[in-house]
Amino acid sequence: MPKEFKYNARKGDGKKMTGTIRVSSEGEAVAELRKRGLVVLSINEVVKKKILAGLFKVRPAKRIKADELSIFTRQLSTMISAGIPLLECLDVLREQTDNPGFKLVLDDLVEKVRGGADFSEALESHSRIFSRIYVSMVRAGEAGGQLDAILVRLAEYLESAQALKRSIQSAMTYPVISLCLITAIVVGLMVGILPKFKKIFDAMAGGELPALTRILMDISALMKDYFYLWIGGAVGIVFALMAFKKTTRGEYYFHWLVLRLPIFGDLFKKVAVSRFTRTFATLIQSGVPILGALEIVGKTAGNRIVENAINDARENVRKGEALSEPLARSGVFPPMVTRMIGIGEKSGALESLLEKISEFYDQQVKATVESLTSLIEPLLIGVMGAFVGMIVLAVFMPIFKLQEMMSQKK
Repeated sequence: MPKEFKYNARKGDGKKMTGTIRVSSEGEAVAELRKRGLVVLSINEVVKKKILAGLFKVRPAKRIKADELSIFTRQLSTMISAGIPLLECLDVLREQTDNPGFKLVLDDLVEKVRGGADFSEALESHSRIFSRIYVSMVRAGEAGGQLDAILVRLAEYLESAQALKRSIQSAMTYPVISLCLITAIVVGLMVGILPKFKKIFDAMAGGELPALTRILMDISALMKDYFYLWIGGAVGIVFALMAFKKTTRGEYYFHWLVLRLPIFGDLFKKVAVSRFTRTFATLIQSGVPILGALEIVGKTAGNRIVENAINDARENVRKGEALSEPLARSGVFPPMVTRMIGIGEKSGALESLLEKISEFYDQQVKATVESLTSLIEPLLIGVMGAFVGMIVLAVFMPIFKLQEMMSQKK
C-alpha cells in the first residue's frame, strides 16, 4: 500500500526544496528522489491523525525506571558496536520495549534523529529521563567518534549507581519499618491499655500513685482526649519541615544535618564521595572537559554541602589552582581522597585514581551497610524493650505498693 512521505532536498544548483511523494517505502522514496537529481536532506512519513487519537493518547512517563534505562543503554551500545546504524538501533529498541511511556519517548527520538538532529540533541529534549551526565557523555562520544564505547561506560555507570542506591535503600528500610512498628506498639499501649487501669489505680492507695505511673497516666489521658491535636500537630510539623526543606536555607541545614547524624552520617558521606568520584571519573574518561565535568558533578551530587564544595573547587580551578587544594580546604572530602586526586593531577592519571577511590568507597559503603544492619537490630530491640518495660513497670508499681501496704496492715 503506497505511503506518503514528506522530504527536504537540495537541487543540483544548491537550492533547497520541500515536497511530498507517494511510494511503498522510505527506501523507494529516497531512490526515486535521487533519480530526479535531488540530494535528500531528510524524509519523514506523513501520518494521518485520527479524530479520536488525542482522546486515547498515552502520554510519556515523567520518569523511566533506572533498570529500564541501563538495559536500554547496554543494548544500544551492543548494537552500535555490531555496526548497526543508530536509527535502526533505536527503531528495534522502540519495538521491543513494553513501557508505553518509554515507547513514545523512543518514537520522538527516532523522529528527531531521522530529521537530522544529533542523538545528544534529541536526548536533551527529554531531560527528565536522560540526565545531564547522560547527554554530556553521549555528546562527547559523538564528537570523538566512539559512541559505542561511551555507551558501554555509561551503562556500567548506571548499573553501579543503581547497585549503590539499592544498598542504601536496604540499609534504611529495616530501621524505618522497625521505628514505625515501635511507635504503633507504644501508642497502642498508651492509648488502648494503660487507661483501663486508671480507675483501679485511683481506688488503690488512696490515689497516691508512683511518679512514673502518674506521669504515664497523664500522658495517656492527653493522647486519648486530644488525639486530634497530636495527629494534627504531627502532620503540621511534617509539612512545615518539608516546606522548610524546599527553601535554599532549609535544604542546606537538612543536608548539613544528614552528614552529621550519629549512625548514618558516616554512611551518607561515603555515598557522596563514591558518587562524586565515580561520576567525575566517568565524565573525564568520556572526554568531557574538567570544568564542564565539575559543573555536572556539582549539580548531581545530591547534597548541597557537597555541591557547594565542588562549585567552589570549580571556580578555583578556573583561576588556575589545582583541584585537590580547594577540595581539601572544604573539609567535606577525606584527606585520602584529596591527596589521591592531587597525585592523579601531578601524574596525569586522574581518571584511574578516581576510579580506584570510587571502588574503595563502594566497598566501604557495602561494609558500613552490613555493620549498620547488624548494629541497628539489637539497638531497636533495646529501644522497644525500654519503652514497653517502662509501661509495664508503671502498671506493676502501684500493685507492688498496694501489696506492701497490705503486708504492713497485717
